[in-house]
Amino acid sequence: MAYAIPFVRELDFEYGEPAELSPLVRRVICNNPGGFTFHGTGTYIIGRGKVAIVDAGPLDERHVEAVLRAVEGETVTHQLITHTHIDHSPAARLIKDATGAQTWGYGPHGGDRGGPKVEEGGDHDFAPDHVIRHGDIIEGDGWSVEAVHTPGHTSNHICFGLREEKALFTGDHVMGWSTTVVSPPDGNMTDYFNSLDKLLERDDQRYYPTHGAPIENVHDFVRAYRAHRQLRETQILDLLKGGPRTIPEMVATMYADVPQNLHPAAARSVLAHLIHMAHDGRVAADGEADARATYRAA
Repeated sequence: MAYAIPFVRELDFEYGEPAELSPLVRRVICNNPGGFTFHGTGTYIIGRGKVAIVDAGPLDERHVEAVLRAVEGETVTHQLITHTHIDHSPAARLIKDATGAQTWGYGPHGGDRGGPKVEEGGDHDFAPDHVIRHGDIIEGDGWSVEAVHTPGHTSNHICFGLREEKALFTGDHVMGWSTTVVSPPDGNMTDYFNSLDKLLERDDQRYYPTHGAPIENVHDFVRAYRAHRQLRETQILDLLKGGPRTIPEMVATMYADVPQNLHPAAARSVLAHLIHMAHDGRVAADGEADARATYRAA
């Protein structure tokens, strides 16, 4: 959801043109702007000569062509996938067809089949060529990344730590322009809090989110993310002090300054908060803690 996070910088880019971000990192932004993608999906290129691509992007042939132009004369040896929303992983198939580069990821998309579509939707066709887990090291020519499992936004979300530059490719776990949607059942707020805490234990110096500009003051940024989530839970508890509430009633108050077309996504994040809060005993539902329930303070 859009939220005025402190420290956010505006992007300086041209669609389809590679931008040099560091000695080892380049980025090409897809022309797919929107309410969940900001200016578009940022596909990153790691290394020189023999390179890795991070989050190939949506099934957009013009974007794939732009990425391939950016690595012309080089060899793509790896494709790293942070998670399987359709603005992140589908283009990996096209890049594999063009270059032979295999994919590394946590696994196929999680259990949200049949749920409401409140963001870019799941890439249910994706399965990584190489399944990775937290702490795995992937090595290339002049670069190496560590897999950091960060479930919450999705159950299969992975960040990739570029060890040579102490930089972390954060996918949608931490974005450079807004907070992220956590939509049950695959999205899980308890996991999301724990995954934010996991980043605070690391010594990364820069984040490269798939949407938005690079982030420099990383720990302050994560703390702001966490504080925002805690603020939402305080708002929920304050509303429930006035009596039982449904999720639509809470969203209408909590997100009064957010465009109505984003309220369905907000409702999914409120549900994720309520499931988290019901689990630790702060709220109770009149039956199953789901989107139709009425909630009260416990």
